[in-house]
Amino acid sequence: MKKLMLGNEAIARGAYEAGVNVASSYPGTPSTEITEFVAKYDEIYSEWAPNEKVAVEVASGAAIAGGRALSAMKHVGLNVAADPLFTMSYIGVNGGLVLCVADDPGMHSSQNEQDSRNYAIAAKLPMLEPADSGECRDFMKAAYDISEQFDTPVLMRLTTRVAHSQSEVELFPRQEVPVKAYKKDVAKNVMVPANARPKHVIVEKRMADLVAFNNTSALNKLEMNDTKVGIITAGIAYQYAREACPSASFLKLGMIHPLPEQLIRDFVSKVDVCYVIEELDPVLERQIKAMGLAVRGKEEFTLLGEYSASMIREKLCGSTSEASYSVDETIPVRPPVMCPGCSHRGVFYVLNKLKLAVSGDIGCYSLGCAKPLDSIDSIICMGASISGLHGMEKAQGREFAKKSVAVLGDSTFLHSGITGLIDMVYNKGTSTVIILDNSITGMTGHQNNPANGFTIKGEPAKQVDLEKLCHAVGVDLVTVADPFDVENFEKVVKEHLAAEEPSVIIAQRPCALLKIAGYTGCCEITSDCKNCKMCMRLGCPAISMTENGPKIDATLCNGCGLCTNVCKFGAIVQK
Repeated sequence: MKKLMLGNEAIARGAYEAGVNVASSYPGTPSTEITEFVAKYDEIYSEWAPNEKVAVEVASGAAIAGGRALSAMKHVGLNVAADPLFTMSYIGVNGGLVLCVADDPGMHSSQNEQDSRNYAIAAKLPMLEPADSGECRDFMKAAYDISEQFDTPVLMRLTTRVAHSQSEVELFPRQEVPVKAYKKDVAKNVMVPANARPKHVIVEKRMADLVAFNNTSALNKLEMNDTKVGIITAGIAYQYAREACPSASFLKLGMIHPLPEQLIRDFVSKVDVCYVIEELDPVLERQIKAMGLAVRGKEEFTLLGEYSASMIREKLCGSTSEASYSVDETIPVRPPVMCPGCSHRGVFYVLNKLKLAVSGDIGCYSLGCAKPLDSIDSIICMGASISGLHGMEKAQGREFAKKSVAVLGDSTFLHSGITGLIDMVYNKGTSTVIILDNSITGMTGHQNNPANGFTIKGEPAKQVDLEKLCHAVGVDLVTVADPFDVENFEKVVKEHLAAEEPSVIIAQRPCALLKIAGYTGCCEITSDCKNCKMCMRLGCPAISMTENGPKIDATLCNGCGLCTNVCKFGAIVQK
């Protein structure tokens, strides 16, 4: 049976067919759907962990115990998981362990263009990179065999275009792999220095063995055509290059670390000129040039963003060979915006009104930086809003704390914000933190998390009480407030800023896209409108300015009512 599948869905299918027992991940675009699809297979225990480090530790524990395990994350999530990743390289596995990491060239939903292949080199781990959905399924099954054969975790690298594109996948039955027996083995599994030193020797021997394996591996494909031009590539870059230069000869790498040195040498010797085509860093190019081989790469191609077939064709052939068209019409700018009824909009409206400095965080609320809300001053990484604000206070003094806040979501707070709050309390900070509790992990597509009390399968679970948690780490002043009651919310913010102690405001209102939000009908501007434009400061996409004043688009409005709380003249009514 064959089926069209997203790359992420095919990764999940490959894990299922390979007999995976345990999957633990934290959602992060473009990797999120991997674990969501895995959760549809009842044969695999699956979970959302609070963050990527915990997820990899859970998967590592499962592998040490003899089960086949999986963890998936986006590229910046691998930063969070780096600590267990590097140590598991030394420990190895009992059951197979595969970590899927999805890079985001072009930064469609990310704060950087980090190239995760560098982690494979640094951690001395094998890395595979599929070029389509069929290979996603095939490579996953191969990855578990490699993991157990060479006693190593295996990294599976995806990029946005592979993760979120569809191609044909042939389906096979699940291979039931018995969980291996667990045996106490201190020398293998306890990485104190005395045990780690001899394990480093084993890791280096493993890498040499993997090179020999890769030289003859079926994961790599040789396509000999016209030998005037040879191209070494992998992943989605292969698809672009194949479309751009169908007559060229190709060495398509499936295992991209460690490289198959002899295979590469043989290929380069058979072509007149050889190009290395890869998105982001010159990871392959650097290593191939270090072999003493004459190849061309980033001299021709950019380090930035995504590639395309037309770009490659232009670089290698001097033209795109495609008809081009132009239009005189001006294309309107369509920046991303918060949804109509977004529970965060009231918070940022108040923060903007008070002209506060705001230490922001990673989430859909990051859009609070855009005009007209214009309410976020800095964003570093997941959970950094609190610790970043604490550092600002220590640099600027108490007066700065009186006019600044940190904002982060409930899922982000549980991911890595708790430790920042502990640090602020322990080190006598006096800043104010606003937890945006919208009852869901919104940015990545509405995944459950410990704060809303449901598992990945929607089953009821213990719910973290954010108010009690903040009290438990030493915050005495904690207030739960509705951000749509803008008058009261502004009052609460002012009270917290004036307090000579650390404080937390839990801005509690469900995401507008959840049924529990309960929004109905729509709002309408009446003839009483004074054209003061206060409603325009909300940045709601349902409200626009016309020649006759503000207007609410009934097809976009969901009746959340925030604008009725902002209008001072009662000129907006709910219908």
